[in-house]
Amino acid sequence: MARPSKPAAVIEYEKKSHRTKAELAKRKEEERKLLTGQEIKERKEVKGNKDAHREFLRLRKLLRSIGKDDALYEPVINRYAMLQAECRDFEEKREVFLRNMQDLQEKREELLEGGDVSLKEYFRMQNEFARRLVDLDRQVQGKRKMLLEVEKENVMTIASALRNIPKKAEEGEDPLIRALKGGG
Repeated sequence: MARPSKPAAVIEYEKKSHRTKAELAKRKEEERKLLTGQEIKERKEVKGNKDAHREFLRLRKLLRSIGKDDALYEPVINRYAMLQAECRDFEEKREVFLRNMQDLQEKREELLEGGDVSLKEYFRMQNEFARRLVDLDRQVQGKRKMLLEVEKENVMTIASALRNIPKKAEEGEDPLIRALKGGG
């Protein structure tokens, strides 16, 4: 697969390109058409979630710095921020279960000798903690997979948008052809 074309700003910054000024101007115009001109807005559920809100602000700042703070990306960025917050929440719950399981292991002798629980009950509790940990791990992995898919999709969307920009400016006839025909 061919690499996506560089944005006009990068081409201008590098100051080395085979493109003509007309081609570069056309590219700038086509890039401008890909954006709505409206800023990304934060959804209510994102704003109400501390972790999602922080992630949204971070992403909006990054997008703003590259000139992509556009409402076109709003649903993806809001969804991504919520997924990050949900992932963090599952990770925190997992840590609580892990600490509880470790506490149970540390107090094993105390619980068994004191008669608070039987050996069977102890192993049942330990098994339940392990099952919960595996379940939470599965849910975290699912969220991480979704995050990765959103990240890939977002990059692909930007790349595909840049690939759709014509590389050559629409002109009448190629100057070389005109010169060969004797048209000067």
